[in-house]
Amino acid sequence: MPASPESSVDITWLSVTNVYLRVGPLGILTDGYVTRIPQSAFVGEYLQHSRAAYRPDSAAVARMLTLLGGPGVVQALLNGHSHFDHAFDAAVWAKLTWAEVYGPRSTCLQLAAQDVPASRCTTVEGGETIPLGDGLTMRVVRWNHSGDHAVNPDLHDPRELAAVPTRDSTGGLRPGVLEDFPNGGGSRAYLITVPKRDGRLTIFFSNTGSPADLDRPIIIRGTNFGAPIDNLRAALRDAGLTSVDLWIAGGGAPLARLVLPVLRPKAYLPVHWDDYFSPLEAGVAKPYADPALESLLDSAGVKLVRPAQYLDRWRLDRGGVHAVANDAQKRALGLPH
Repeated sequence: MPASPESSVDITWLSVTNVYLRVGPLGILTDGYVTRIPQSAFVGEYLQHSRAAYRPDSAAVARMLTLLGGPGVVQALLNGHSHFDHAFDAAVWAKLTWAEVYGPRSTCLQLAAQDVPASRCTTVEGGETIPLGDGLTMRVVRWNHSGDHAVNPDLHDPRELAAVPTRDSTGGLRPGVLEDFPNGGGSRAYLITVPKRDGRLTIFFSNTGSPADLDRPIIIRGTNFGAPIDNLRAALRDAGLTSVDLWIAGGGAPLARLVLPVLRPKAYLPVHWDDYFSPLEAGVAKPYADPALESLLDSAGVKLVRPAQYLDRWRLDRGGVHAVANDAQKRALGLPH
């Protein structure tokens, strides 16, 4: 496809693994969890069950959408996996925007339960190559979820919904990971390539991951979806890449140690290190710090893009990743700064 006339990608971190990517007129949102379900709502160390059903905070999602620019600014929503802290608000985003949702089968079933037409959600299993417009291409990488079968199988092991979940009398769904929000068969990572007249900009987004079985095939009901690290190699090979400009990732040093030699990113933006139970308007509770990961990135020559507050913004261009002021949006949300 023809090269995009755009020379950069704007990147805004909205909290947890919610990242807004803007390339000219095209807006891509990852996950989009804005609602805050309190930790007290869950039963079990790994959030297996909930005490009640919950509904998305549609007003909070609408306010975030307004800050981003309104209904027309999100054309694609990429869901990494179907746990509540990633997929709970996907249906609201679909209803408020023109976005096509891409994600696990479980995510599409969750949307169907909330009256989103099936045509608005595309199930991706891994291995797909999907054009997003303006020459942008997304390659789906079947990935795993954090944790370990021996320690927390309910959270880690690949689980998909078997059918559309049923809302309760209030219209809510059960957010537990063994209820209406399992992980969706592991997770999905996304390799995005942005064509330019003088080359390409490349981003790899993975909202979770585990070193425990990164090299072991994901098998669900007899179907082999490949080993995550092999799936990444295949996507890079298909894209003709030997490295990427930016890795946006959840996970720490043990996972990064296995992925860095394959992905070879120039920069790394950590996500999913903050508190996803506290009100969004309270802002980041404590500064980002992961000494083991920071040391690993430094030794590999990878630039750490250090987030400090929700709605932090950066620009990716041929010169790398640079901070961009975003004070107006932060003030509008009422964030401390």
